[in-house]
Amino acid sequence: MRTSALIVGHATAEIARGAIERRDPRPNDVVIRVEFSGVCHSDIHQARNEWDGDSIYPMVPGHEIVGTVTAAGADVTRHAVGDRVGVGVYVDSCRRCDHCLRGLPQYCLEGFVATYNSREYDGMPTLGGYSRDIVVDEEYVLPVPAGLDPAAAAPLLCAGITVYSPLKHWGAGPGRRVAVLGMGGLGHLAVKFAHALGAHVTVLSHSLSKKDDGLAFGADAYYATSDPATFERLRNGFDLILNTVAANLDIPAYLDLLDLDGALVHVGIPSEPDAFKMGALGAQRRSVAASMIGSLDEIREMLALCAERGIEAEIERITADEVGTAWDRVVASDVRYRFVIDAATI
Repeated sequence: MRTSALIVGHATAEIARGAIERRDPRPNDVVIRVEFSGVCHSDIHQARNEWDGDSIYPMVPGHEIVGTVTAAGADVTRHAVGDRVGVGVYVDSCRRCDHCLRGLPQYCLEGFVATYNSREYDGMPTLGGYSRDIVVDEEYVLPVPAGLDPAAAAPLLCAGITVYSPLKHWGAGPGRRVAVLGMGGLGHLAVKFAHALGAHVTVLSHSLSKKDDGLAFGADAYYATSDPATFERLRNGFDLILNTVAANLDIPAYLDLLDLDGALVHVGIPSEPDAFKMGALGAQRRSVAASMIGSLDEIREMLALCAERGIEAEIERITADEVGTAWDRVVASDVRYRFVIDAATI
């Protein structure tokens, strides 16, 4: 099937309108009319071939997708025409490795199939959500609960689950002291989730410019990391630090903020290696870890919590004509807190 999309032709090309071919629906596929597609910084990195040098062109970015089912294959049982649904970072996995069988397709041992800039197992390239329509296997399509603003729900499919999964895995909840490092697209959702889960939440940000927002989102405290006194004041003060910043840190300084058995968990992954002495871990049996996206079950759980507690991303809606400018603003950290494309304008 043919549909309109926003396409990047090569690493230095501007994103532009065009037409793409989607596969004809298979028995387990649903066809989704895209309503909103969130803008993730990884869209820009991949469109500009800034990561591993293996970007696939032409590229249609987008993996924070909310839309409505317009057609369903003969064997589809999870979704029906008219349902509002979401699609996140991956659209397939091997379904047979130990990790997939445990319900952790994001850690598929054969490698999951990403929603864009990836290849299906038959070799066909995937094209993402900056488009009017997308065809996805029903297994990897999530119901979006009624009551959520569909535009504000779109970033939950990447930014939201990227922080929700590690918060749950490392036990954010009552009696736990959680620090969120960074108050951007991921960080603002991390604050909302950690608060909703019952943890005591502290924001660690370079400056205090977003303090009012952080406290409104549920933070109990807010400190500037540019102030050296912060690190002495908060020494041994946290059970979990969730780093949402894609930049190299002074790892020993942040490890000193952890109490016994505390964990520094990265979801913002810098391009350069980090270095620290192993003794910084042994002193208080601390750990350093990283987390990637989340499982389909975790996404469903997260969306249910969002519907129950009224949690949504803070967004700025844009048209297709504004995507280039929005990308520049993302790079400049000039957004509070996530851009979302109105797909009707594509």
